Amino acid sequence: MKKILRGKKVFLRPPKVEDSAEYIQLAKQSEKFHRGLIKMAKTQKDFNAFLERSVKEENECFLVCRTQDKAIVGMINLSQIIRGVFQNAYLGYGLGVKFTGKGLMTEAVELILRFAFKDLKLHRIEANVQPDNAASINVLKRTGFTKEGFSPKYLKVGGRWRDHERWAIIAEDWRKGK
Repeated sequence: MKKILRGKKVFLRPPKVEDSAEYIQLAKQSEKFHRGLIKMAKTQKDFNAFLERSVKEENECFLVCRTQDKAIVGMINLSQIIRGVFQNAYLGYGLGVKFTGKGLMTEAVELILRFAFKDLKLHRIEANVQPDNAASINVLKRTGFTKEGFSPKYLKVGGRWRDHERWAIIAEDWRKGK
């Protein structure tokens, strides 16, 4: 069992089979909000695939839960964790539409960065975000990420290849910001 990462507003915990109904409902309520940006599991089949990915060694998947009532408000993950000389992972996250603008994802990213750099001993975390996703870019800026570049038609989201900005943070810069 992976550890629970605790903050003031949110805590991060591994997903469980019993979470499917609450998570799927959150994803369906946020479908219009997420359209073209991310794909959250809106079916049992998709949620089961999310659970399968969450236990693979190259992934660290968490649900973002609100501290006050333990409600699932989103998800956050480190994927494609590469060891050896790279020590890198990719950050992905999504928040339910009714939970945005409250600082919840900023705190969730801070928690997962601490986990990535202190517990997993990674050196670099990369996040790719579409240029018009101002809210997500602001989360990355607030948590210490630096824009590294632009990747045309980088990821296929919602059936279309979409441009993305590459943002990253390295352990040394994270430590300076703490």
